[in-house]
Amino acid sequence: MVEYEVTVFTGKLDLASTFDDVYIKLVGSDESPRTQIPRKWIPSLKDTESHLSISCPKSLGKLVLVELQKQNRFFEDSWHPAKVEVKSPEGHTYHFPVYHWITDNEVHYIREGTALTVFEDKCSVDGYSREEEIKKQQKVYCWDVYEEGIPHCLKADGLTSLPYDIRFSFTKYAEITYTATTGLIELELIQIAECKKNFTCIEDISRLSHVHQSVTSDYVQKHWKDDAFFGYQFLNGVNPILIRRCTALPDNFGVTDEMVFSNGQHNLAEEMKKGNIFLCDYKLLDGVQPNTISRKKQYLMAPLILLQKTSDNKLMPIAIQLKQKPAKDNPIFLPTDSEYDWLLAKIFVRSANFNFYEVSVHLLRTHLLAEVFTVSLLRNLPMVHPLYKLLMPHTRYTLQINVLARQLLISQTGVLTRFAASGGKGVITILQKSLSSLTYSSLCIPDDIAERGLKDVPNFYYRDDGLKLWEIIFRFVKEILTSYYKTDAEVQKDSELQNWIHDIYEHGFLSQASTGIPQKFTTVDEMIKFVTMVIFTCSAQHSAVNSGQYDFGAWMPNSPVTLQLPPPTKKGKASEKSMLDTFPDIQTTVHGMAVMWLLSKQSSDSIFLGQYPEEHFSEEVPCQKIKDFQVELKRLSAEIKARNSGLDLPYTYLDPEVIENSVSI
Repeated sequence: MVEYEVTVFTGKLDLASTFDDVYIKLVGSDESPRTQIPRKWIPSLKDTESHLSISCPKSLGKLVLVELQKQNRFFEDSWHPAKVEVKSPEGHTYHFPVYHWITDNEVHYIREGTALTVFEDKCSVDGYSREEEIKKQQKVYCWDVYEEGIPHCLKADGLTSLPYDIRFSFTKYAEITYTATTGLIELELIQIAECKKNFTCIEDISRLSHVHQSVTSDYVQKHWKDDAFFGYQFLNGVNPILIRRCTALPDNFGVTDEMVFSNGQHNLAEEMKKGNIFLCDYKLLDGVQPNTISRKKQYLMAPLILLQKTSDNKLMPIAIQLKQKPAKDNPIFLPTDSEYDWLLAKIFVRSANFNFYEVSVHLLRTHLLAEVFTVSLLRNLPMVHPLYKLLMPHTRYTLQINVLARQLLISQTGVLTRFAASGGKGVITILQKSLSSLTYSSLCIPDDIAERGLKDVPNFYYRDDGLKLWEIIFRFVKEILTSYYKTDAEVQKDSELQNWIHDIYEHGFLSQASTGIPQKFTTVDEMIKFVTMVIFTCSAQHSAVNSGQYDFGAWMPNSPVTLQLPPPTKKGKASEKSMLDTFPDIQTTVHGMAVMWLLSKQSSDSIFLGQYPEEHFSEEVPCQKIKDFQVELKRLSAEIKARNSGLDLPYTYLDPEVIENSVSI
C-alpha cells in the first residue's frame, strides 16, 4: 500500500465551511478510493485546513485531477474549498486550486494547477472533459440584452439568482448595504433629503459638504471658480479622456482672434501650430433628451470648450459655446465677459461633464466592458486555461455590482433616473452613441494619448501614471502568456481563446468592425495587447474615473448632476441669483452627493492591483512573475508618492496601492 497525504483548505470567506459530508477521490492513471473527510476534520471555521491520508494499493501515477463531492446531511449547506494539496508517495506535491462554491451534491472535477492551453491538454478521464466543463458554465452564465445598442450583460433575474461564485462576500454585501442605506446619515444630510427648495446663497451649499472632506474636496471648494482649476480637471479630474490638442477649429465653433486675443499678442493659427490650443467637445450629448425631475424640465448642454496652454504651463479656458449649433441665442462666452456670464458657462460645462463621464466614461467604458470580459471568460475558458487563471482576479464582484447598477442607478426608479439630467432615456441614448463611436485604440492608453496629441502636455498626471502602469501590466502579461504561447500558430489554434475574443467582439461591441476590436487573435502580440487592455480597464482605468467622484463632486457647484434653468441666450443677464436658481434643488443635490459617496467608498475586503490571495497558478514561472509584478508596482507607488509630496493637489487615483484589481464598486 502507498499513502497520499492530502490537505484540504477551506476558503477565507464567511460561511465557507460546511456541516455536510465531503468526499474526495484522487485521479491519475489510476484512481484512489472515494474517501470521506472524517467528520472531525470538517472545517468549522473559515480559512482552516483539513488533513487526511488516502491509502492506495499502488501508485496512481501523475495526478491530473481530484473529485470533490458534498452530500447533504440535514439541510442544504454550501461549501467553499480554496485548494487541495496532495503529497504523493514519490515526494511530489500537487496543487489543485478550487476557489469555487459547491452547493449541490454533484461530483466536481478539479484539475491540477498547471495551466494548460487546449492544444497542450492530454487529460482523458471518465466523466470529465474541457468541453463538458465549458458547456456547464455556459448554462450558468448566459448573455442577455438590457437595451438594444449597448453591450450585452449577464442574464440575471435578481441578486438571489446569481451563482455563489460571483456574489459579494458577506463583508462586502454588509458594508455596501450599510453605506447605501446610511449615506445621507453619514453625510449629515438626512434631514434635508426631501427638501425641494432652491439654494438662496452659496453659504447654504457650503454647509452640505463640511462632513468627510478630503484634501481634494477641500481644494475644489476653494478653487472651483478658478480658470486654471477648470482646465486642470480636464487632465486630472474624473474625465481625463475627452481633451485633445486642437489643430483646426470645428466648423460649428466660430472663435476668432479678436475674441480670445484682443491684445493682439497671439493668434489662433500660431498658437495651434505651437501646440498650445486644446479642445473639449461634448458633441455626443447633442440631442440627448434631458430629464424631468419633480415635474420640472432639466437642462443638459453639449458644449465646446477651447483652452490654451500658457507660458507658465497652465491650461486656461479661452472660449465656451454651450450648444453645438451656432446661433445668435448661443453666444460664445469668454473670460472677459461679466463674472457670472463666464462662471455660469463653466457651470454648464461641469454639469455636462458629470453626465458624460458618469454614463460614457465610467459606466460604459469600465463597468459594462468589464462585465463583457468577465461573462465571456466564464463562458469560454475552463479553469485550467492560463488566461482564466490570469484574468479571474480582475473579475471579482463585477457581475454583482453591475446587476446592482442596473437595479439601483439606471432603472426606472434608479437614482440617476430620478436625479440626473441624463436620467431615463438619456442614459440609454448616451450609452448607444458612446458605443457606436468607441474605438479599440481609445481603450489603450498609449494609443489614446498619442491620438489626442497629449504626449507632451505638462502636469498631466493621469497620463504619466497611466502610461507607467500600462507598461508594467504589459510586461507582466507578456511574460506570463509567452510562457504558454511560443508561436502565433499556437494562438491561432487555441479555440477556447478565439471563442473568448469573438464573444467579446459580438456581445460587447455588437460586431461593429468600426470599433477596431479584434474578432480573432492571429498573433501572440495581438493577444498580449488585448489582455493588457482588459486588466488596465478593470483596474487602473476604473480607479481613475471612479475613485475621485466624491472628491470632485462633493462641492456641488463643481459637478452639478443637473441644472434647472436653460443657459443664458444673451450676455450681461447672469447674476448670483440666476446662478443659484440654475443649480439643482436641495433634494437633488444631496441625493447626488450620496451616490458619489457610495461609489467612491472602498470596502474593507478590497483586493488591490498585484495582490493574488487566490493561488490559481502553481508553476514556478508565473509565480515568480507575480512577485516581479508586485515589486514594480511597489516601486511605482513610491514614485507617485514622492511626486505628490510636492504638489498642492496630489494625484492619487493611479497609485497601485489604491487601485482595486477589479470593477467592484
